[in-house]
Amino acid sequence: MEDPVYVPDVLGAPYESATLQLRDDAEGEAVATLVRRRADAPTRRAVLYVHGFNDYFFQTHLADRFVALGFDFYALDLRSYGRSIRAHRRTNYVDDLGRYSEELDLAAHVVREVEGHDTLLVNGHSTGGLVTALWAHHRAGRGIVDGLFLNSAFLDLNAPLVARTVGVRAVHAARHYVSQRPLPGGLGGGYGQSLHVGHHGEWEFDPAWKAIEGIAPYAGWVAAVHRGHRAVARGLAVDCPVLAMSSTASVDGRVWHEGLHKADAVLNADRIALLAPRIGRHVTIVRVPGGMHDLALSGPEVRAQVFDELARWIGAYVPSGTSASAARSLSPDRVNR
Repeated sequence: MEDPVYVPDVLGAPYESATLQLRDDAEGEAVATLVRRRADAPTRRAVLYVHGFNDYFFQTHLADRFVALGFDFYALDLRSYGRSIRAHRRTNYVDDLGRYSEELDLAAHVVREVEGHDTLLVNGHSTGGLVTALWAHHRAGRGIVDGLFLNSAFLDLNAPLVARTVGVRAVHAARHYVSQRPLPGGLGGGYGQSLHVGHHGEWEFDPAWKAIEGIAPYAGWVAAVHRGHRAVARGLAVDCPVLAMSSTASVDGRVWHEGLHKADAVLNADRIALLAPRIGRHVTIVRVPGGMHDLALSGPEVRAQVFDELARWIGAYVPSGTSASAARSLSPDRVNR
């Protein structure tokens, strides 16, 4: 691949972004977007953030924290999400989570080989947590990922979601016929309203890229996620330290209520904690009282606890970046699972 060409990002300085050209897929031309913020002093450590469903990178305060810990910060808007949305493609859609390996491989190549970082910490939120865990599993043994931080990883379907979308088994069985159809019900708007500054939250984000009222997932996406969940249930072999955080409670997020500010309104937090040990042999589990689904968007006191726990874990388990990983092996031209 050619070296990325960065331009000023929509977030403004010091953020810049580069388009990663991907191979054409079933929906035609595909791109991903790599966002970068350099640390104040030269560093050999970097973090790569990967968003969840109906989401994109806008959490600049999260980048601030990583920069303060001595990391160059990168974020990846996956194909058909956020900065990578294109008119000819279905938004937030993929029929195989393994397809994201292409942009993850390219991003890791840029961070490590092109821009010279010795240490790569990967931070996945929600569906991004499932995607990055599966990717790290398939890339085990290559020395690519030095640490994996999972923020409310989507490791299992939420039972109310299953009930609202006619049952995942039926969807999986019919995926070849209805994969590109949105399912009835979908995600409600309560969670989005709990976040956005124009409703009941404190965060500014673009509703065109992160719908406040929620969206209906496509059947093919649900089937792809279900296959990922089955892989987690069987057990993964991620070979780096993993930090899996989740709230201590869950609530129904379809309609706004005050409780959405104190619990996970999207996923079952107990199931996240139960399944996280199956990701690898070195998994640290942290439950966060009062945590929202995106723990980094929780209230000030709660997110301060999240960042404190993250800093302690990084200090204990993530390499300092003074020497390169011993066995990196990644060709950006060969990105098959």
